[in-house]
Amino acid sequence: MSNAMSHRNQGHAPVRYSLPSYLTSDPRRRPDPATRELAHGLGWFSIGLGLTEVACGDAIARWLGMPRAAPVIQAYGVREILQGVGILGSQDPTPWISARVAGDALDIATVLPGLDGQNPRKDNVLIALLALAGVTAVDVICAQNLSEAPLAPSDKVRRDYRRRSGFRRRAEAMRGAARDFKPPPDIIGPEAMRPWTLTNA
Repeated sequence: MSNAMSHRNQGHAPVRYSLPSYLTSDPRRRPDPATRELAHGLGWFSIGLGLTEVACGDAIARWLGMPRAAPVIQAYGVREILQGVGILGSQDPTPWISARVAGDALDIATVLPGLDGQNPRKDNVLIALLALAGVTAVDVICAQNLSEAPLAPSDKVRRDYRRRSGFRRRAEAMRGAARDFKPPPDIIGPEAMRPWTLTNA
């Protein structure tokens, strides 16, 4: 029975899986100007935030009451810089904006433990979480608008027909072929209207 099933499966084409639209880059995407400007702004914001986290990671960690998180914050800063460069440098920033959404979730998961009751700076942690939630909402909206943007029609392949004459055979072989052509009577016209030579042929 297993052999029969294997023979049956051999006749089917392999199943192909495609990535979701928000994870793929397509230069044919044509988002509206507002979405394009928003993505561009998020790119610069990502670079600015990344530079701040790399340069001031220790200070941010102390402000959150989480001094051990300083290396993690600095690593996240490098991630932000790379994402910002990707957004600004790509023709279609959709996957880079989606990466920001994933990064926002990682940031929230990293800051959440700071709400521990023993942390004297948990008020600062709450402020940071509210800010992260707002940025995440903007990133999600931008990623959704980009992924749903219409696609421009792809350019058709231009073919070179300069060597084609329109004849079934070479031009030399077609010379004089029209003399032997006898049109059907219905093409010539009604018999009463035909020339006398054609009528008595």
